[in-house]
Amino acid sequence: MKYETLASKDVLKKTMEALKARNINVEFVNTKEDALKRINKLIPPGAEVMTGGSTTLDQIGFTDMLKSGKHPWRNFKDEILAEKDPAKQMELRKKSVTSEYFLGSVHAVAETGEILIVNATGSAIPSNSFSSDNVIWIAGTQKIVPTLEDGFKRVYEYCVPLEDKRMKSIGYPGTTIGKILIFEREINENRKVTLIFVNEKLGF
Repeated sequence: MKYETLASKDVLKKTMEALKARNINVEFVNTKEDALKRINKLIPPGAEVMTGGSTTLDQIGFTDMLKSGKHPWRNFKDEILAEKDPAKQMELRKKSVTSEYFLGSVHAVAETGEILIVNATGSAIPSNSFSSDNVIWIAGTQKIVPTLEDGFKRVYEYCVPLEDKRMKSIGYPGTTIGKILIFEREINENRKVTLIFVNEKLGF
């Protein structure tokens, strides 16, 4: 299937150059294990960390590492999940958008450098676009598409049906597209946005 094929070296090189021109730090690693090691080096001890829901983060082992507590960071997600009062939990979620480091994935990366991120509730949009000073995205190179238009096709034809199926398999009614972020470029000097491409099929 075209949305599951890893990018060629030429396509990857072209895409990385386009991303760098949009002030996005871009790296490439061969395996999901390498991606996890790289994250550990990028986030300093004591930093606040928040994550978006991400199959990719699950697959590379980052989600389990956070849950285990075997890390040197302040994990906002743990604090949110530990709070049982719905109103207080919502307040914590709102505060978490200012975490120093936000990690997640993306749904499509155009060879021309635009990035698409889809979110049902919109909770990950503030951190990805503005409120976290450091953003780290992990993405398998199969998410690279020729154009932004192809990115939207990837989202609607491939990502949403798979995520809907996944949500239903774990007892939820399914998924919906609530908000879509088109990330064109980073212009805020205080922010560092890093995209780590992995030479493996990860996520949707």
